[in-house]
Amino acid sequence: MKPILQLALDFINLNRALKVAEAAVKGGVDWLEAGTPLIKSEGLDAVRELRKRFPKVTIVADMKIMDVGRIETEAAAKAGANVVCVLAAASDSTIRECVLAAKNYGAKIEADLIEIKEREVDQRAKEVEKLGVDYIGVHCAIDEQMQGKDVFSKLRKVAQAVKIPVAAAGGINSQTATRAVKSGAGIIIVGGAITKAQDPRQAARRIKTAITTGKEIKTKLFQRVSAGDVYKILKQLSTANLSDAMHRSGDLKGLVPLYPGIKMAGPALTVRTYPGDWAKSVEAVDLAQAGEVLVIDAGGVGPAVWGELTTHGAIQRKLCGIVIDGALRDSAEIRKLKFPAFSRLVTPTAGEPKGFGEIGVAVIVGGMRVESGDWIVGDDDGVVVIPQGQVAEIANRAMGVLEQENRIRAEIDSGSTLAKVIELLRWEKK
Repeated sequence: MKPILQLALDFINLNRALKVAEAAVKGGVDWLEAGTPLIKSEGLDAVRELRKRFPKVTIVADMKIMDVGRIETEAAAKAGANVVCVLAAASDSTIRECVLAAKNYGAKIEADLIEIKEREVDQRAKEVEKLGVDYIGVHCAIDEQMQGKDVFSKLRKVAQAVKIPVAAAGGINSQTATRAVKSGAGIIIVGGAITKAQDPRQAARRIKTAITTGKEIKTKLFQRVSAGDVYKILKQLSTANLSDAMHRSGDLKGLVPLYPGIKMAGPALTVRTYPGDWAKSVEAVDLAQAGEVLVIDAGGVGPAVWGELTTHGAIQRKLCGIVIDGALRDSAEIRKLKFPAFSRLVTPTAGEPKGFGEIGVAVIVGGMRVESGDWIVGDDDGVVVIPQGQVAEIANRAMGVLEQENRIRAEIDSGSTLAKVIELLRWEKK
């Protein structure tokens, strides 16, 4: 079969979903999916409206059925769905009920293997194929994507195990869509790479071209990375993106950039020192590795524990920046050097190098605990800290925030406002 491009409309607002669907179909999307968030938010009226607007397009209802298979399948099919999704983790009896109900209404069933362990996916795929489903879905969950996991290893196993068409979902973009086809997918399910694009029509066209020609098309956005590659996307993200991804947290309160236009990202080397004692700050420069950010707990007060001469050394050592919960001085010279610096205070007065303190221990900076190895990102808005064990997940989630904002900005600039685009009044807490 020729590869099918399916668009997952994982919105909570039907109006926004319909706008993107209209553009994406013009760009070459073959099937439209009422995503689970859309169905939970708008009910099966979302399917009805898609059926009405796109009478010749295959409509998929991602119901994620886990129980009462007949009732939910019938409801989706009556609303206009051509394909209804059940979880492969559901009981065999539930899946059989879905299959029988679908036959009564001329619909088809897709069994989604999401959360089936990789060592079991091929076996479960064979079992649900025997139960009569029409398609198998290999799905890398959104939360797993954010941890840098990959859908394609499961996909290859499943495609070799079954004879029915296999659908692949999970962070697919114009650069990875060809890998999905080569790994055995006949249906390529794309979400954010189209729904968050500033131009969904163009985005759909690029992905459709990729899957029909077999040639990947590079993209800067809509990529998810592992911890080893995290720096390349942290450079694209703002501290606001990252704070949103951490549920509006992570900021080091009271620490401000020395000059506008700063961008800094790197793992921390921590320093704890007494107020005004700059010995450990200077020593840490020699101990730090290239690319690290020094994070200094100086008690939030002066005198200065950092200045121009130390900055010259930090530049020679190729450090990424300095964060001081305390004071720095020689601000004009540091600005000229364009060395990223954040502090609570600026003062002309330096302290004395007494040597009290420690390097590489946990510190409290801006009200947050920071350990060596945690990632520090700073820009005009301030500084955030990302725990080292969560850096890939947080960075990937923040990239999703950036992509979503790009799409909302495009909708606003077309002649709307933020309140109207996101239907703010409707979603305020009751």
